[in-house]
Amino acid sequence: MSYETILYSTDGPVATITLNRPERLNTIVPPMPDEVEAAVGEATRDPEAKVIVLRGAGRSFCAGYDFGGGFEHWDEYLATDGEWDPGKDFAMATAPELSPTQKFMSIWRTPKPVIAQVHGYCVGGGSDFALCADLIVASEDAVIGTPYSRMWGAYLSGMWVYRLGLARTKFHALTGRPLNGKQAAEVELINQAVPFEQLEATVAGLAADLVEIPSSQLAAMKLVVNQAYENMGLASTQTLGPILDGLMRNTPDALEFIDKAERGGVGEVIRERDGHFGDYSEAPPELQPDPSHVIEP
Repeated sequence: MSYETILYSTDGPVATITLNRPERLNTIVPPMPDEVEAAVGEATRDPEAKVIVLRGAGRSFCAGYDFGGGFEHWDEYLATDGEWDPGKDFAMATAPELSPTQKFMSIWRTPKPVIAQVHGYCVGGGSDFALCADLIVASEDAVIGTPYSRMWGAYLSGMWVYRLGLARTKFHALTGRPLNGKQAAEVELINQAVPFEQLEATVAGLAADLVEIPSSQLAAMKLVVNQAYENMGLASTQTLGPILDGLMRNTPDALEFIDKAERGGVGEVIRERDGHFGDYSEAPPELQPDPSHVIEP
């Protein structure tokens, strides 16, 4: 298949999906969710592929949804006559055929194990996406968080809730505070953090371990663990979260946020949102991902 926003490749039993908008930190626009779902389907149908690696090209895994112009690139599903249509929004948010969250959840549903290789920024919807993977390995200086907790969003996949305990989830949900890769591994939001220079080799080694196990065995173990979390209400959380996300994008505060972004640029509203907290792009350089840490597709 031919893709616009991702790259898909195979190397023996390992299929690799690379988000490929490096100039925009792999922010999410159409047709990325559809293409991720299609690539996962391609790997699932490939009898030679046993493991899927998910990564981002350039300086970051994924910096969330691209809202530089509001959500105009989604207007077909969100607006009527140029105005937000809440009926369309919740229909899109909950329909498996339309919902970006459900398309990204294809990495959860495929019987083949998925390893997310995280570096740079993995924030907002990008973190909701990455946390759907089975195993997550990050560079120690990666930044993982949900700045939308402060403005313009709500948990989408719910994986922050299911991967963390109550105390940690409440803290990050209410403050939007991020974690670096090392901190994320320490609280078991992810599986492992390593220096960037070791990231690709570590992921390759983990994939090599998995391909030594029969595919049916991998599928069985993934299914039984996933089913336990499904029984905890994952589907209902993923119904509520995107509906709330639509509402939070259209409150008076949220509309003012977008108006300011359109007048003064996204950078201005980000500084206003995060300046008090001194994190994300407003953090000192030593607390931001190293910009020289680049993944070449």
